[in-house]
Amino acid sequence: MAYRHTIAVLAEGRVMVDSGPMRLVIQAFKDGQPQTEPAREAAGDALSYLERVARLKKTLSIPARRIRKLPDDQIAVRMCRSVLAIGDDDLTPMAAVAGTIADFVADRLYRQGMTKVVVDNGGDIAVRLRGREAVTIGVRTDIRRPEMSHIIRLDSRCASWGITTSGVGGRSFTRGIASAVTTIAGKASVADAAATAIANACMVEDNRILQVPAQQLDPNTGIIGIPVTVKVGALSSDKIRLAVQKALRKAEHLSQNYIIAGALIAAGENVATTANMQEFLTA
Repeated sequence: MAYRHTIAVLAEGRVMVDSGPMRLVIQAFKDGQPQTEPAREAAGDALSYLERVARLKKTLSIPARRIRKLPDDQIAVRMCRSVLAIGDDDLTPMAAVAGTIADFVADRLYRQGMTKVVVDNGGDIAVRLRGREAVTIGVRTDIRRPEMSHIIRLDSRCASWGITTSGVGGRSFTRGIASAVTTIAGKASVADAAATAIANACMVEDNRILQVPAQQLDPNTGIIGIPVTVKVGALSSDKIRLAVQKALRKAEHLSQNYIIAGALIAAGENVATTANMQEFLTA
């Protein structure tokens, strides 16, 4: 499947590719100098990665634990393994698609010698750093508010980072009530799957939470029959706190098993972080 697309240079070293289902911004630098042409070439590769996923979407929309034979494609394999690492029976590999594509673009540029790469696939971000390079990333705990509530700093203690966000009102479906779950991992593919799972865990029973079957919102979804949250009414503070604590337990489990490096969970004004998330927060 070929997608209509545009590739635009936003600034030196910063390129955007827009193809309908994917809007991706690539930033590439080498020793502080912007690298526009490598970023433009990587944008073309991103489109080919998306097309590979589209060809395998039927298989990748099955819960990963039920896939008997992995597709012979590195992107599909990464998606499957990232989801399996989280441990949820019903997660499909598509839960890691945005982060995986961001990873593959970032890895391509890193192999070319870039010292700082940031690939933002609609909020699922892959970062690659060398030397003394570092990046700061703003987090919005409520998509309706323009201001950043938290600032995360990543440095080159690790060459590879992924930071992703999931929650109500975002571009992906969630079964929970979190306004934002932001996770950090060594790869964006794992962070993507983890954010989805933790956001799903942020849930309580209440008739003021409106859910509909996923296919009602997207007939092509891979989670047919699964209820997803479309609106959260005025819940009691106790119920919100309970939902956040359920999500936090999930996040701490993943952190203690070295699947993720940290997580921030927000539902309304209620915000919680895993113990190791504090080392990444500057504000």
